[in-house]
Amino acid sequence: MHSIPFYLQLGFEHISNLAGYDHILFLIVLCAVYRIEQWRNILILVTAFTIGHSVTLALASFGTFAIPSSIIKFLIPATIFLTAIHNVISHHSTEKSSKMGRNYAMALFFGFIHGMDFSNYFKALLMSDSSIVVPLLGFNLGIELGQLLVVFIIVSIAFLFLNVIGVKHREWNVFISGAAAGISLISMLENKFW
Repeated sequence: MHSIPFYLQLGFEHISNLAGYDHILFLIVLCAVYRIEQWRNILILVTAFTIGHSVTLALASFGTFAIPSSIIKFLIPATIFLTAIHNVISHHSTEKSSKMGRNYAMALFFGFIHGMDFSNYFKALLMSDSSIVVPLLGFNLGIELGQLLVVFIIVSIAFLFLNVIGVKHREWNVFISGAAAGISLISMLENKFW
């Protein structure tokens, strides 16, 4: 059995691998509506997303359920598309607490879906079913560290465009969300399961 650092590295490499850009794209679109001053909200959303995919990863690893990969490959870009549309449509909402609650619930639910994709990869890594606690802990920690790095880069780029270059926040949100919606729509069409 491998140690926590082994699985930590695998989780980090899995999330930071640019070939699997869909998870990074989801984080980009999730952060698009926030400014650097709202870093607490960003951390809450990323934590909700992490909780969602960690729960799903654990349940799938214990063999509680299994969803065909073809459906998951369609649902992941669908989460990106729906988040992007939500960013643009709900931008004018005045009730910040209810908006944050909706965003939190959405990130948690979509985290469940993304966790299903991680579970397929994770189950392939397991040597046996004897003890999955150490691999699960290490893999989840690696994913979380990778996500935090990705979010830091995203927020830094947003800060550059919004605070240094002077792009208006609404334009930034619409541009990022629109690009993410376009990319995810193409991916949904390529991965349709019917």
